[in-house]
Amino acid sequence: MPHRRPALVAYAVALVLALPGGPIVGASGSGYAHAASVTEGQGFAPKSPLLAAILEYRAGHFETAARAFTALAQAGDPVAMHDLAVMHLRGELPDASVETARLWLEKAARQGFVTSVLAMAELHESGRLGRKDPAAALPWLQVAAEAGHVDAQINVGSAHYLGRGTARDERLALHWYREAAKAGDVGAQYLTASMYESGLGTGVDERLARYWYDRAARQGDPVAKLKRAELDRRMKAGVEP
Repeated sequence: MPHRRPALVAYAVALVLALPGGPIVGASGSGYAHAASVTEGQGFAPKSPLLAAILEYRAGHFETAARAFTALAQAGDPVAMHDLAVMHLRGELPDASVETARLWLEKAARQGFVTSVLAMAELHESGRLGRKDPAAALPWLQVAAEAGHVDAQINVGSAHYLGRGTARDERLALHWYREAAKAGDVGAQYLTASMYESGLGTGVDERLARYWYDRAARQGDPVAKLKRAELDRRMKAGVEP
């Protein structure tokens, strides 16, 4: 088995409220805020309806913000759908409803809004919909992973490695850890190296194991440095794994 296994990331439901030049305001009930930066030149025109709604929310005018988000959501804006859903999840509306939040999140997710895709996975994983359901969460994580979201790739890899919500499949676990490793995640690089070294999900390949340990070591992973040195000694001596 790999020398280390990443814990499944607990995706928080993030409130995607972006201010020009500033970070997204995140809200989390599970310890992880999905955040990014959006400026006026990166998706929000000055005084746009969405920005106006965000500013109302920031000012604590929840009813006004909710009316604006609702209008925008009904017009098909996935960011507004997501924000409205999060207001429901946070209980900031008189008629707050987890089911209503789910409906809006799913609509946004089906438009390809990755933050909502992750939120759908979190709803199933956390039990907010009635019970914890890793099997229902996994397809949403898969969508995010295929869109290139690194944490989702690690989560999908872990699901396949642990048999969490799906049948255990070391080959698929390696595939998704390797995708995250290619994107530069140091933990995924270590796991990929470990699986090549141990022959999990693939044949033993010390050359590729050494390559991925080296990638992780160059990012400062101290255990990867030790493993790289160990492999170098073993390969130099011609010792079989």
